[in-house]
Amino acid sequence: MIDLRSDTVTKPSQEMRLAMANAEVGDDVFGEDPSINRLQDMTADLLGFEAALFVPSGTMANQLCIKAHTQAGDEIIMEQSNHPFRAESGGVAAIAGVQVNQINGQRGIITAGQIAPQIRSGEDPHHAPTRLVCLENTHNRGGGTIYPIETIRDIRNLTQQHYIPLHLDGARLLNASVAMGVPATEITQYFDTATLCLSKGLGAPVGSLLAGSAAFVKRANRFRKMFGGGMRQAGIIAAAGIYALENNVERLAEDHHHAKLLAERLSQAKGVRLDPNHVETNILFIELDLEEARMDAYALMAGMRERGVIANASSPTTMRLVTHLDVSRAQVEQAAEVIYNLLG
Repeated sequence: MIDLRSDTVTKPSQEMRLAMANAEVGDDVFGEDPSINRLQDMTADLLGFEAALFVPSGTMANQLCIKAHTQAGDEIIMEQSNHPFRAESGGVAAIAGVQVNQINGQRGIITAGQIAPQIRSGEDPHHAPTRLVCLENTHNRGGGTIYPIETIRDIRNLTQQHYIPLHLDGARLLNASVAMGVPATEITQYFDTATLCLSKGLGAPVGSLLAGSAAFVKRANRFRKMFGGGMRQAGIIAAAGIYALENNVERLAEDHHHAKLLAERLSQAKGVRLDPNHVETNILFIELDLEEARMDAYALMAGMRERGVIANASSPTTMRLVTHLDVSRAQVEQAAEVIYNLLG
């Protein structure tokens, strides 16, 4: 099967498995796992923060940051399709006890001009005070969209004026870094905290990190234990993350190129609404015009599976396709041919 459902389906290579098998380990709750300590130090350096914390998932990383930045009853601002709101099972409400002020962005991107009138100082007792602004880069539901640096800078200037922290859901941050041709620190310098996922395009089987000041990470570490994320000899999985950061970052450009090839081919299929210029990294969405297309997205998904290609349809008109290290150029071309022929 050619699996285009997500870059989360990647499997560790034999080289990565060997690194895991040979990992030096210790008790991480006591801060004694050398592999985890090395991964945390690597990530802090990579993202330009004082410290980092290894956690099981990107969802936990985001939820820890939101919890550590806020108190119950606060309000946070984010784009309406951001992952912490749309895909983390209500964690912001259940865990942090905060409400989300959602802004409708353009392909997932919001601006300082949109955020400014939504900020609440807390002086009016009718309103929950704004205590955090969250951005997602790249933006999953926006189609792997990259936040422009100038947009981030403007938002940072705004949040600083109001003494509000700025958090980055950077699950696919390195996709943005590689696509832009800049170090990750060119992006993260504007944020108080950031997360990074190892188990997507980087190819590790599990794990994410959050990064921030040493004081913030110490606070988040306490909540990690509270949430059940305190792991013991987890250097075995941290070793996969180390391997990923040392070997699988620059190759993300291949995934971006494959996604662009796929988009260019599918944009010519009957009934497809897709602008290849909007495909900036490894995620693309195809929108079907049901008056022109032979079938809806669910029927297309079924037909693709019969022909050895897997993808996810989220509505009768929408399908997401994601390229990753376990999909070769030849497989991308084969998948494009399958989809094109099904749609006619």
